[in-house]
Amino acid sequence: MPGATDPGATAWVLASAALVLLMTPGVAFFYGGMVRRNNVLGIIMQSFATLAIVTITWVTVGFTIAFAPGNEFLGDLRWLGLSNPTGEVGAAPHVPVMVFALYQLMFAAVTPALITGSTAERWRFGPFCAFIALWSVLVYAPIAHWVFAPEGWAARWGALDFAGGTVVHANAGAAALAMAIVLGRRRGWPANSARPHNLPMVMTGLALLWFGWLGFNGGSAYGANQLAGTATVNTMVAASAALMAWSVTERARYGKATSLGAASGVVAGLVAITPAAGYVAPIGALAIGTLAGLVCHLLVGLKVWFRVDDSLDVAAVHLGGGVIGAVCVGLFATKSVNAAGATGLFYGGGYHQLTRQVVPVVAVIAYSLVLTLLISGVLNRLLGNRVSGRAEATGLDLSEHGEAAYDLADRDRPAVTPDAHPVPAAVKTQ
Repeated sequence: MPGATDPGATAWVLASAALVLLMTPGVAFFYGGMVRRNNVLGIIMQSFATLAIVTITWVTVGFTIAFAPGNEFLGDLRWLGLSNPTGEVGAAPHVPVMVFALYQLMFAAVTPALITGSTAERWRFGPFCAFIALWSVLVYAPIAHWVFAPEGWAARWGALDFAGGTVVHANAGAAALAMAIVLGRRRGWPANSARPHNLPMVMTGLALLWFGWLGFNGGSAYGANQLAGTATVNTMVAASAALMAWSVTERARYGKATSLGAASGVVAGLVAITPAAGYVAPIGALAIGTLAGLVCHLLVGLKVWFRVDDSLDVAAVHLGGGVIGAVCVGLFATKSVNAAGATGLFYGGGYHQLTRQVVPVVAVIAYSLVLTLLISGVLNRLLGNRVSGRAEATGLDLSEHGEAAYDLADRDRPAVTPDAHPVPAAVKTQ
C-alpha cells in the first residue's frame, strides 16, 4: 500500500545507519595513522567534532534543505528541527522520515570529515568547527537535494548516484582541494614529506571504513532485498580489485607493494563503486575497481607537480574516485540489475546516460569549490584559519588541545619511587 511503512526495510536502514556511523571513526583512525605523531589527536578530534557539529546542523536545518519537497535546488522547511517528521521521503517512501533522516545524517557527517585529510597538521580548531557548521548547511545539504531528492534538478536531469559518489566523494574531494590551496603548504613540504607514524592504526581505520561501507552502499537500497545484496557484493568486488590494481601498479613502479598503498587502493575502489553499486553487475564492479586503483594511484603524484599540499591525498582518491565512479555508471549500468536505473554505453544504451552523469558531476565540483573558497575566505578574515609557525612545529595535539597521544616522559622512571614505600630503619641495619 502506498505510504505504508515496511518493517523489514526500516530495520535494514537502521542497521545500515549503525554501520555507516563507524565510518567517521574509521576516517579518524585512517587519517590519524598517516600524520606525524604530534598531530594524531588533532586530526582524530576533527572527525569526532564533525560528527557532533553535523548532527546538530542536520537535525535543525540540514535535513529539511536536503530532502523535504521543495524546488529543484532546495527543500522547503516542513521538517525544520525534525519537529514534525510526518509524510514520506520520495527517495524511500516505505521508511519512516525519522529513520531516513538518521541514515542520511551519517552520510552528512562523514563527508566533511573526509576534507580534514587534505588540511592535516595546520588547521586551527575553532575556525575548523565554524567551517564544518557552515559547509554542512550551505554546501552539502543543497547538493544532496540536487542529486538525491526526486525534485532535485540533477535527479530530474537523469543523473544516477546510488549512494553518494557525487554528493559525498566528488563534493568532499573538491572541497578538500580548495582547502589545501587556501591553507597553503606545510612547512618544508615537499622536500620534507612526513611518513605515516602508525601504519597499524591506518589499517584499523581501513577495517572500520570497509565494514561501514557495506551499510553505506547496501543500505542505499532502502530495503532488505536483492538490490541491497547486489550493492554489497559490488562493494566487496570493487574494493578488492582496486587493492590489487593499486598494489600491482605500485610494485611495477617502485618495486614494493606497501600496506599504505593497499589501504589507499581499497578506499579508491570503495569510493568509485559508491555511485554505481546498485546499477552495475559484479563484472562491472570489477572493472570500476580496477580502473580506480590504477588511476587514483597515478593521480596522487599530481599534487607535487601542482605544488598543492593535499596532505593525505583526499582529492586524488575521493575526487578522482568519485568522478570515475559517476562516469562509469554511464558505461556499465544495466537494467538487469536495477530496473529503475539505466542502460550504459557498454550495454547498448548509447551516450545518453553518460551525458546525464557528466553534467551534474561538473556542477557539483564547481559549486563545492566556489562555496568552500568563499566560506574559508570569510572565516580566515574573521578568525584566521591556519595555526602559527610555532604551533605547527609543536604539533596540533599540544598547541590546539594541550594533550599528547604518546606521553613518553615517564618511560625511564621506576614504577615505584624510592620514597613511595620507605624501608624501615630496623630492616636496613639487619
